[in-house]
Amino acid sequence: MNFSSKLLEDAVNEFSKLPGVGQKTALRLVLHLLNKEQEEVSNFGNAIIKLRQEIKHCAICHNISDQQICEICTANKRDKEVICVVEDTRDVMAVENTGQYFGVYHVLGGLISPMDGVGPSDLFIDSLVQRVATTPVKEVILALSATMEGDTTLFYLYKRLKDFQIPITTIARGIAFGGELEYADEITLGRSIVTRVPYENSLIK
Repeated sequence: MNFSSKLLEDAVNEFSKLPGVGQKTALRLVLHLLNKEQEEVSNFGNAIIKLRQEIKHCAICHNISDQQICEICTANKRDKEVICVVEDTRDVMAVENTGQYFGVYHVLGGLISPMDGVGPSDLFIDSLVQRVATTPVKEVILALSATMEGDTTLFYLYKRLKDFQIPITTIARGIAFGGELEYADEITLGRSIVTRVPYENSLIK
């Protein structure tokens, strides 16, 4: 792609580094910004810079937060004894949008994937085990995507948590195998949360 400006080229190259954004889309976004008022573009840029500089991760659940402890963990209306384990913040948002869950979360920060060099020590698994060991917990819901990596992580978490003698459940498979949790529609995901089943049932051959 030939550019008439090095500044334009640099901006397009930066936008094209975003997931799912090719050079043509990046060019369209950059030209759109060029047509905006200087103040609007400054607000856009400052919001991204401020996000990167000031964003925190909850000290309890590792969800993205503005404070040391997120609003979900501090909310009095949430059931602190039910923990829903998810891959990342996008999945927290997906479950919250169903309006069917009123417990708290634990964000792993990814899934076990040996092919990608991601092992248990790269995730927030030890802190989950510590939460279960040191605070009152009456259920752990494993709400991970129905993928090979998701199933591998499910099995590992089950092995780490089973000796605590608490119910370990997983969302019902209304979500097709290979499906990412964040892309499931709210009704399907909501029903999967409500009709969750004991994880050990899936281990019975």
